[in-house]
Amino acid sequence: MSRRNSCRGMSCGARTSAESHRRRSSSCFSPGAQAEGFSVNLWLSKRLGVCSCEDAAWGSIRPLVRLVEFSGHVAPWLFGAVYTLLRGETVEEQEIMLNLILALLLDLMMVGLLKKLFRRRMPVQNRSDILSAFFVEKYSFPSGHATRAALCARFLMAQLVDTDSMRVLVLGWASLVSLSRLLLARHYVTDVGFGLAMGYCQYGLVERLWVSWDCLQDLLLTCPLGSAVSAE
Repeated sequence: MSRRNSCRGMSCGARTSAESHRRRSSSCFSPGAQAEGFSVNLWLSKRLGVCSCEDAAWGSIRPLVRLVEFSGHVAPWLFGAVYTLLRGETVEEQEIMLNLILALLLDLMMVGLLKKLFRRRMPVQNRSDILSAFFVEKYSFPSGHATRAALCARFLMAQLVDTDSMRVLVLGWASLVSLSRLLLARHYVTDVGFGLAMGYCQYGLVERLWVSWDCLQDLLLTCPLGSAVSAE
């Protein structure tokens, strides 16, 4: 009798610990994500969110993944492009940086428009991060980091990178940035997949609308302010 009771106690304890583990892992996801019901996209997104919070399976490497995530944020890219444009030594270098700035602004505008159009909630908000209030966006579709990673990777490989080893590094960086959004449970798999395809196509538009340095000077001279300055 005592043995049977002890077995029941052990099974109840194991069940309780399993339920608490399930509860702890699911607590990293917001109710909005769970309300969407079961789908392959939701299931795979949850499985990949191993750095979604400190208590997650790979929570110990979360700071490193956050660093990779920040490398795909628009702020360092815009700052670096503007700095290089102002400090550029050749016209070619300045022209490339000018178009990179325009590409980043185009990406911001298009992603922001789609986010407001679809208004899809992110699967989780990581409030424990100090910088999350500034760098975590409200809506999920599409992933701005993924679009920017694909756009910048294609831009760099077409304009600046000329060796196979550097191309591998650029592609590796773009892949890690996109993966970080899933590991941190910032986005669903479809958000990142669509973002990569969108960023890849965006460079085609940038290439078609490429602004040359001579064209920019002509535009500045034809505008009213430029005409007034040249007349003086």
